Amino acid sequence: MITNQTERLNFASTKNIPNYPDFLDVQVKSFQDFFQLETKSDERGNEGLYNTFMENFPITDTRNNFVLEFLDYFVDPPRYTIQECIERGLTHSVPLKARLKLYCTDPEHEDFETIVQDVYLGTIPYMTPSGTFVINGAERVVVSQLHRSPGVFFGQSFHANGTKLYSARVIPFKGSWIEFSTDINSVMYAYIDRKKKLPVTTLFRAIGFERDKDILEIFDLAEEIKVSKTGLKKYIGRKLAARVLNTWHEDFVDEDTGEVVSIERNEIILDRDTIIDKDNVEEIIDSNVKSILLHKEDNNQVDYSIIHNTLQKDPTNSEKEAVEHIYRQLRNAEPPDEETARGIIDKLFFSDQRYNLGEVGRYRINKKLGLDTPMEKQVLTKEDIITIVKYLIELINAKADIDDIDHLSNRRVRTVGEQLSQQFGVGLARMARTIRERMNVRDNEVFTPIDLINAKTLSSVINSFFGTNQLSQFMDQTNPLAEITHKRRLSALGPGGLSRERAGFEVRDVHYTHYGRLCPIETPEGPNIGLISSLGVYAKVNGMGFIETPYRKVTNGVVDLTSTPIYLSAEEEEGMLISQANIKMDDSGKITAENVIARMEGDFPVIDPIKVDYADVAPNQIASISASLIPFLEHDDANRALMGSNMMRQAVPLIRPEAPIVGTGLERQVASDSRVLINAEGDGVIEYVDANIITIKYDRSEEERMVSFESDEKTYNLIKFRKTNQGTSINLKPIVRKGDRVVLGQVLSEGYATQNGELALGRNLKVAFMPWKGYNFEDAIVISEKVVRDDIFTSIHVDDYSLEVRDTKLGNEELTNDIPNVSEEATKDLDENGMIRIGAEVKPGDILIGKITPKGESDPTPEEKLLRAIFGDKAGDVKDASLKASPSLHGVVLDKKLFARAVKDKRKRTQDKDALGALEMEFEVKFVELKDKLIEKLFLIVNGKTSQGVMNDLGEEVLPKGKKYTQKMLNAVEDFAHLSKGQWVADDATNKMVNDLIHSYKIKLNDLQGALRREKFTITVGDELPAGILKLAKVYIAKKRKLKVGDKMAGRHGNKGIVARIVRHEDMPFLEDGTPVDIVLNPLGVPSRMNIGQIYETVLGWAGQNLGRKFATPIFDGASLDQINELTDEAGIPRFGHTHLYDGGTGERFHQAATVGVIYMLKLGHMVDDKMHARSIGPYSLITQQPLGGKAQFGGQRFGEMEVWALEAYGASSTLREILTVKSDDVIGRAKTYEAIVKGESMPEPGLPESFNVLMHELKGLGLDIRLEE
Repeated sequence: MITNQTERLNFASTKNIPNYPDFLDVQVKSFQDFFQLETKSDERGNEGLYNTFMENFPITDTRNNFVLEFLDYFVDPPRYTIQECIERGLTHSVPLKARLKLYCTDPEHEDFETIVQDVYLGTIPYMTPSGTFVINGAERVVVSQLHRSPGVFFGQSFHANGTKLYSARVIPFKGSWIEFSTDINSVMYAYIDRKKKLPVTTLFRAIGFERDKDILEIFDLAEEIKVSKTGLKKYIGRKLAARVLNTWHEDFVDEDTGEVVSIERNEIILDRDTIIDKDNVEEIIDSNVKSILLHKEDNNQVDYSIIHNTLQKDPTNSEKEAVEHIYRQLRNAEPPDEETARGIIDKLFFSDQRYNLGEVGRYRINKKLGLDTPMEKQVLTKEDIITIVKYLIELINAKADIDDIDHLSNRRVRTVGEQLSQQFGVGLARMARTIRERMNVRDNEVFTPIDLINAKTLSSVINSFFGTNQLSQFMDQTNPLAEITHKRRLSALGPGGLSRERAGFEVRDVHYTHYGRLCPIETPEGPNIGLISSLGVYAKVNGMGFIETPYRKVTNGVVDLTSTPIYLSAEEEEGMLISQANIKMDDSGKITAENVIARMEGDFPVIDPIKVDYADVAPNQIASISASLIPFLEHDDANRALMGSNMMRQAVPLIRPEAPIVGTGLERQVASDSRVLINAEGDGVIEYVDANIITIKYDRSEEERMVSFESDEKTYNLIKFRKTNQGTSINLKPIVRKGDRVVLGQVLSEGYATQNGELALGRNLKVAFMPWKGYNFEDAIVISEKVVRDDIFTSIHVDDYSLEVRDTKLGNEELTNDIPNVSEEATKDLDENGMIRIGAEVKPGDILIGKITPKGESDPTPEEKLLRAIFGDKAGDVKDASLKASPSLHGVVLDKKLFARAVKDKRKRTQDKDALGALEMEFEVKFVELKDKLIEKLFLIVNGKTSQGVMNDLGEEVLPKGKKYTQKMLNAVEDFAHLSKGQWVADDATNKMVNDLIHSYKIKLNDLQGALRREKFTITVGDELPAGILKLAKVYIAKKRKLKVGDKMAGRHGNKGIVARIVRHEDMPFLEDGTPVDIVLNPLGVPSRMNIGQIYETVLGWAGQNLGRKFATPIFDGASLDQINELTDEAGIPRFGHTHLYDGGTGERFHQAATVGVIYMLKLGHMVDDKMHARSIGPYSLITQQPLGGKAQFGGQRFGEMEVWALEAYGASSTLREILTVKSDDVIGRAKTYEAIVKGESMPEPGLPESFNVLMHELKGLGLDIRLEE
């Protein structure tokens, strides 16, 4: 067996590092959980799409006569493969169908039969195996969103006068926000949806605590005293806790109805907080009140003074008054009746139709307030509201803490699945509305589920989400690392998230709970800093959307190295003492150090090992994939590390990539998890291999063969020069040979920035850190001509150019090589469809696709009509609409494709009919063969056994119970695809085999049906193209980009620069043995930037090159200086890479020694060919008549304010005048200047710039009469 794996010498000292989780789990698993296609329908959990359907169904009409019930959903196979969708500009989607049941509950409609139907709901974009979506031919990624978790949050703010104000905000999953907050007068208000404000006691009355007594009892603030003359005298000097009300009833006649209505009236005898004296006692006794409420005489009173203050502000005295007051506040109108007023609060917070905390919200509220409300109760309860107010009062009295909003227990991740659920929810709610309307209209007609449903409703919502949502992004596909990072990105922006402008410093800052969850290093520079982050290497998102990171349990100072690590969320980690991964311990896991530095929340205490609760699993647990790929990250300043990890994503895949000599050990996992390379799906042997395909014969047991319809051999196609989103190319080549044994997961190919199954973004170069004739001043790079000559940094870029043929009012456009007024030379490379031949070299201005389009003309004269009739239709009524190569395009035609709709005449239709007939016959044979194969395999499994009674989906018995299986019995079964999963025989193992076999049969049958549909579609419709387009021609052009002066290069430590000079190989500085270096970097770029990691890498890289070894130096656990010194000594090179160099020009030795070694350099996507631009003649802006700006518009360079100052300083008045007039917006002067140049005359006098006219018109627009006087 030949192994293609590179063995790296690993410097890690940490023991038992667990395997990384699959890097794309956050996307792929989330989508699988959403669709649950792998799960059999009866086992589907109440989550994702299934849950969304259950929330919106059943749907009834207004009279509850008809009910539309949801039973199940399923999808058909996609019509096109992923690659076909990319080529044709289509969306890779699957048709979604739902099984719906319509029945009638009204006894009057007895004749209405129950109908079960499969209804088409539209096509839904489907995730590719690599975690992306293909939308309109482009690969897109749905980025996960980090947002505030539903639940309750306690916070504080300061009033302008310095008073602390406290608030509690309840954020639901859906529904109105409610906030409780205090004001400067220590009164507590409830705010509904941040708008309407009412005293909290009014809310209490509305939810059932009607009297002051009830409210005070909640907080145990008052004692009730029976009213009697002698009794009350004891309480003189005490304060009243509640008003003393005299209540009576008045009867009056309602004018409209004539009924006698009784109304309760209240009169305030004594107000709250009145101190009882002798006079008051008399008043109380006269008012016939049975009892009064007094303040309790204990210390608790001070804490709860806010409730008394609020009661003072409360304008209401009863539940009825309270609900009416709330109704007026929310609706700005009088309530029509008491029932409506009561309903408003119920609807807002206690009805599951309008309000939902979600599982997460309920969990967070229970956790925060110490409640044990069942998780199913996802609306607010009275208990919730009371407990929140009590907690808020504790907060005011400094007996509780406010929440840290940036703590990761208060922020959760909305993954793809959840975002899609939300969109489906919106789509299905709209659909439910139209279904109800249609049900109401079709009262007496017979109708079916299909008549009620409009499939466009759901599709339009989903398509607009993928097309326009801020979190559905065009995938960054520069290299595999860029892809994988984009899929693991978390954004705080987007709908329901923050906006750049409003996000403050705290939200963006690194928080201690980010440890192991979000990378503290990798985030963009610029306005999005801290709002977009990356998942840590070991991080996972749990079922509730909180990020977890793994730890090893530590008991009595012994680390548990045997069991699998425990994943903890930020909340579970709170209060734990956690040590680092590389603490000193023996083989059994016992910590040998006397004291260890631990983490506890935001603090780093030094403690006894006995006290440690958990230990990290690996030193690189803190960082993301990109940051974990930087060797010696621990020696780099964080700012530069940030640049380094961001620039690795911009590295362009090279023709011959090379894995780094100094890596971190993560390179292999990134390459295999990127899903671009081909990985073996099991153990087996390579049967055949060439540049395009690899065939493997997999090892399979007899049982596996028995339950499968696939052969042992599987063929994989290698991708050749495929264009990525960013125009880089993917070109894979095999790294296995015929006869090799392969194991599960082994990488079989390389290319696209990988080598030997490892990530290889750049090349290892011999470097010297020294100035070179001033050419590497300020980060510029001097590079050897040998690097360019040997194609070390050459990359291939692929562009696609497409042209559509449309149906115009004047007739159809046409692809042709017969183009009017074009020389034969220009069309020599075009075929009969006007498409350039594969392999042709392309220069700017060349015709890539020839097209003619009808020209609108006035009606021809009779003579012209005659001439046209005689000499054919072509004479002069078409114009050239060909696609030509853009100004900077130089390359070779790589491929071309033509897609066309089927345009039918009578003869073609007859041919199609025959072809369809033949196709049906061919597939009928395949279906029969498949069924025969199934029966044959089934008989082998169940031969001689007794049936347990097999049913179909409708519950009819197909194979009777108690009979022995025979071939005849199995042949009699018509449809195996619709048998319900059940007991075939008494033996479980056999049953499993039978069920697996039938499952495989269903998959194979579905695939065959999909293939038949596809081929039928191709015959009848041709290629699927957008509306109005008859043909689509595409040409792919490959450009070979060598390294040039002006290209941007970088190392992995944030050390970036521009190539300033390409020097002859013999002129480069050389070592004592005569070896010239490949690249010269400026040593001044290191000390102030504090990225010393590059020096460590350089020295270790040289040792590795000389020894022929590769290293893995994981971050925070890498090679020490002593280990590097040992290797440099072994390799026979000077320590620290310090050596004397010789001048290539003179051969003299330089005075000072320089640092020399091998550094890993990348070529970034910012290439001079894309940026270089010069304008001579080009388009002008319509209003100002000034040249447009930017390369895309072929624009000019702006001669700005500071440039004008420069010319003024030099006194170059004529030059300045020319620039501001004839070269810019003096329209008449421009024409005259051109004329003068052509005729060889002297330059004319400049005229008036158009921008002056614009200014004049603006002033006129302001109503000023302004005239130019000569």
